[in-house]
Amino acid sequence: MENKAQPDPGSVHLVINLSETPDGPHHEFTLQASNGKASPASTVPDPQAALDAVLKHGPAIFFPEPGPPRLCTQQYGGPQQAVVTGTFHGKRVHTTLTLTDGCEISRWRALAPLLGGTAGAAGTT
Repeated sequence: MENKAQPDPGSVHLVINLSETPDGPHHEFTLQASNGKASPASTVPDPQAALDAVLKHGPAIFFPEPGPPRLCTQQYGGPQQAVVTGTFHGKRVHTTLTLTDGCEISRWRALAPLLGGTAGAAGTT
């Protein structure tokens, strides 16, 4: 019987490009981790908190499954936008986080530690 290596559940390499406003400054952060531990090469302000947030929410935060339509409050949280690319558990990630409605604000807040703690990163205006 062949022993196949299991994918590292903590393997993460993400690049986060955060813009506070469409014409404002952009911030780029990285999160790198292996075996559930953040790498010193990470540039997010608190790499372990960012990794914990990503692992807590798992693949569903990056790869939502189709389902029934969600009801989201129609509120605007601000112009901030974050584009997250890279790999999570060996799968390619390319997702955009915004503050355009209640569902997106919740998603943003769930990943706030990944967004670097710049103005607006907590999803508040």
